[in-house]
Amino acid sequence: MTYQTLANFAQTWGLLGFMALFGLVLFYALRPSNKKMFDEAARIPLEKD
Repeated sequence: MTYQTLANFAQTWGLLGFMALFGLVLFYALRPSNKKMFDEAARIPLEKD
C-alpha cells in the first residue's frame, strides 16, 4: 500500500464515518423522548444554589 492509497481510504471512510456519527448524534438530540431531559438541562444555569 502506498501513502496515496491509505490517504484516499482514510478520507473516504473517515468522511462516511463522521457523517454517520453526526446523523446518530442528531437523531439522539432531536428524539421527542429526550425533550424533558434537555429542557431540564437548559434551566440549570438559571437556578440558584
